[in-house]
Amino acid sequence: MHYLSATTILFVATSWTISAFADVPTGVEMLNDGDVSGAATEFATAYESGDADGAFYLGRLFELGLGTERDEMRAANLYSAAAEGGSAKAQVRLGLMYHEGRVLLRDYVEGTRLLCAAADAGDPDGQLNCGLAYRAGRGVDVDDAIALTYWQQAAAQGNILAMNVLGQTALSAGNLEQAAEHLKQSADLGNAGGMYEYAKLLMVVDTPDPVTAYSYANLAVVRGLADAGVLRDEIEAQLSAEEIVEGQALARDWTESRILAEDAAGDN
Repeated sequence: MHYLSATTILFVATSWTISAFADVPTGVEMLNDGDVSGAATEFATAYESGDADGAFYLGRLFELGLGTERDEMRAANLYSAAAEGGSAKAQVRLGLMYHEGRVLLRDYVEGTRLLCAAADAGDPDGQLNCGLAYRAGRGVDVDDAIALTYWQQAAAQGNILAMNVLGQTALSAGNLEQAAEHLKQSADLGNAGGMYEYAKLLMVVDTPDPVTAYSYANLAVVRGLADAGVLRDEIEAQLSAEEIVEGQALARDWTESRILAEDAAGDN
């Protein structure tokens, strides 16, 4: 694969200027504020200074077509340079590109090598995807124990998808208590999929809790999960008028608590 030099990176857009004190976090803040050109400058200069994540974020700009023409192959080149420099974020994205086999030739062995390198460096997205590779046997032998270990590591770092995968894995194994623990964790972080699956689970456990299930299904609906609407209405049909009011109050209380928590976090 052809790798772009740092000099080439700097001349992608003529409006970029060099800052002696550029860094990736500053670039991310500028990108979030809508200053794509300024962010690109920060990323390019950070990479020139030896921060491989700078090339990763430049790659994201090209992959998404932010401030420049969309160019997925150039993005892949940048990810390659960043991955070689030790960027776990780039290793994950490049590994997934090898698995996808759309921009790059599909190569499960190389893709999984990159994903697991990021996982072993402590990246939660790498841990999630390395675990999925071991579960599916893509580029490695199937090993459910290794997959489980990586997912647990990712979930411990707050990776919501890993929590959902652990919940579904426990559910498939018939461990409803463990499944409920993982899915509730995901649900309480605001994930619509976790809310929906947790609501379904609460209807089939030994001691069903339709009121709480109704509240979580209700929350999942307003987060855009259409299937949750069907579940919510099915549960509502089984509830008394008092239980419906109780379930709606639970959903409202959950939402208000989350808003207060987000406001408090924003003040810090």
